[in-house]
Amino acid sequence: MSMKDPGRTKSIPHSTQHTASGRWQEARGLLLAVSSLLLIASCRKEPIYELNDVGIGPPSANKDQPKTNEQYVSILYANLFQNGLNASEVYGIGQCIESIGDKELAREVIISNFMNKPGVMIPSDSAMRADIDAFVIDTYRRFLVRDPDEAERTWFHNRIEADPNITPEIVYFSFAMSDEYCFY
Repeated sequence: MSMKDPGRTKSIPHSTQHTASGRWQEARGLLLAVSSLLLIASCRKEPIYELNDVGIGPPSANKDQPKTNEQYVSILYANLFQNGLNASEVYGIGQCIESIGDKELAREVIISNFMNKPGVMIPSDSAMRADIDAFVIDTYRRFLVRDPDEAERTWFHNRIEADPNITPEIVYFSFAMSDEYCFY
């Protein structure tokens, strides 16, 4: 007796093999079609955005040259009075700053002296509080020759709005005493 029993082996009919193979072919074709559609749909040109080079740094980063005493006095007078100071007065006040030694103290005295003179052009408290943002922007442009950034504008707006004791004189004094104001 042979080991193989021909009566016991079953063969799969040819028609069943063809149906399974056909189903696989259909599924494979459908998968290929869906993949192709997804590939075509996802292959669109992405928009290209152009970016401008922007230097990152504080707004006062380019101000690295200190003002001379004469420049400081002349510019301060022009900022407060919207008018020029004659050369002999500029020279005399510059010499006064040199003679004191403590330049910060000398500047405080000069600012106070200028603010107490008639003709100084400072907005009223009610004008400042009527449009705080315009006051802040105008003050930055007047003293620092630039616009405030958003953080500076917001800080000053909130500070002035929250404290009724802040006057335009105090704000102008602070700007005139700032480190940035001493440079160009």
